[in-house]
Amino acid sequence: MRLASFNVQNMRLRGPSLDGARDRDLPADLGSAAKTLDSYDRDLTADVLAEADADVVALQEVFDQATLDHFHDSLLAPRITRPYPYRYCLPGNDGRGLDIAVMSRQAPLAITSHADLTPARAGLPPANVLGPEIPIFRRDCLEVTLSALTLFICHFKAPYPENARTSEIRHFEALAVRQIIESRFADTDSAMWLVLGDLNEGRSGHNNIAPLRGRFSTDLMARLPTHERWSYYGNEGNFYAAPDVMLASPALAARCPDAVPRLIRLGLGYEATRHRGPRLDTVGKHRPHASDHAAVVIDLPL
Repeated sequence: MRLASFNVQNMRLRGPSLDGARDRDLPADLGSAAKTLDSYDRDLTADVLAEADADVVALQEVFDQATLDHFHDSLLAPRITRPYPYRYCLPGNDGRGLDIAVMSRQAPLAITSHADLTPARAGLPPANVLGPEIPIFRRDCLEVTLSALTLFICHFKAPYPENARTSEIRHFEALAVRQIIESRFADTDSAMWLVLGDLNEGRSGHNNIAPLRGRFSTDLMARLPTHERWSYYGNEGNFYAAPDVMLASPALAARCPDAVPRLIRLGLGYEATRHRGPRLDTVGKHRPHASDHAAVVIDLPL
């Protein structure tokens, strides 16, 4: 089974066309000139996912189901030999509508949103940043049950601005994901599960998501050389980070000892100079690009 995870950066359907991979927080990403590059961005997004050719794809920053279906039918399907008949994008808590989505070539046994999970319902201790009845996840933790394993697809609170509050929110999100997994399985060590997605640990390391690390899981990204783990380039500040994760249960890691993630950086802009490999033909310095994230792909012999 091949899995992929990809933050596609602000994908939204407006009328007949998709927004490009831009956050509109830089001068270069505003105005009519920036808009002319939108279709190039989304062609590149589709090219990256065609290159991944995964059986199951976890996506972050998809606006809604209509956006997901339009992208699949209009751009991705013509590039691949096996389409994704099972596609889900459930509403999350992001005020801009940037939700978590999944595309699969096999029928999931269940799709469960945890967007409405609160500290009170989760039985978690009080936090300075969350009242007992405030939803924990800034977007969602989307639970996808497949025949061979269960995925927990996440997109944690963005670190902008990075401060004690955003760090605490991410820490609480990590606690909640762990609570969901521990509630789901009687023995989390022997169960087959994988946490994947964008946990938004930027330049500050991984301390905020400590509840998901240690003995609880195996970081499959750590199977890569340290200098190869980066999956994100930040234009503001010119920095590289590794926010995209694949955290496997002990049983899954033991079952797949030789499974190593690979990062598809073909669609990153030329501003990300650390990537010296090939790029897709229409990639530009800043834009066009597929996203400001690389796609993460892994083959699991399940």
